[in-house]
Amino acid sequence: MIVAGVDWGSRVRVLVLGGTGSIGAPVLREIVRRGHEVVALARSDGSAKKIAELGAVPIGGDIGTPEQWIGALPTLEAVIQVACDFDSAMCEVERRLLDALLPYLVAEPNKPRFIYTGGCWLFGATGDDVATEETPFRPLPAFAWMVPHLQRVLDTYGIDPIIIHPAMVYEPSGGIFRRFIDDAKGRDAIRIVGGEGVRWPLVHREDLANLYVLVLERGIPRASYIGAAIDGFQVGRIVRAVARRFGVRNREPQIISADAIAAELGPWAAGYALDQQLSGEKARRDLGWKPEHLDPESEIASITAQ
Repeated sequence: MIVAGVDWGSRVRVLVLGGTGSIGAPVLREIVRRGHEVVALARSDGSAKKIAELGAVPIGGDIGTPEQWIGALPTLEAVIQVACDFDSAMCEVERRLLDALLPYLVAEPNKPRFIYTGGCWLFGATGDDVATEETPFRPLPAFAWMVPHLQRVLDTYGIDPIIIHPAMVYEPSGGIFRRFIDDAKGRDAIRIVGGEGVRWPLVHREDLANLYVLVLERGIPRASYIGAAIDGFQVGRIVRAVARRFGVRNREPQIISADAIAAELGPWAAGYALDQQLSGEKARRDLGWKPEHLDPESEIASITAQ
């Protein structure tokens, strides 16, 4: 596929922001595996070492201070932004990043592809409806700031922007399952926000990494893709699988409110109570995405001792 003079089936240079995170590390690894050249931002020596071990070139810097590193970037064909800190400053950090990065990319000669990350919580609670890329946003208040940022990216002339909305990202012993495992090891019961019937759209981080690379190579500029391998999965089933695997004394989950988890972790954590279903059919149909991890209960059961 050739867009704006770039052959996306050949080797291209990609900047990954967030390349050592739970999403970013497998994305970076998969891009390298597919034969592309990767540079990645590293805000510590430890991050730089990890990036180099994954086969990429580290560039020192933090997304919160882009003016300090943006001049060191090489010519780029694409940028993938998967970095986010869940704190009260995340809106301002992202604004500063876009203020510096978008003009830089517009000035690049090859009309770079900018793959930008949204999120499932922008769609709000869907209940029995299954949201698609055409579903209007009803964002969790803590993430409402993301909507104008997404629109700003899509409206920027001189780049080829594409949006990915990941579902709830997991690996058997990490991602959004990590809190359940921590409860299993440190509490008498595992806590569930809202109730056992709350449904989460799910995607394994390796399947999500594959989607990012497919979007890099085949995605349509100004399109959006939902990264959901499983439309909606009851949280109660996840928690009970974790309880069985770790031998939790009380197999009955402890139900807590969205206000309680928000008080503990921050307003963003109220998203754990959203009853959601999201469809990844567009990515399957248009990009040939084929998620392989579709049985989270079995994967939890196979977790090795930690």
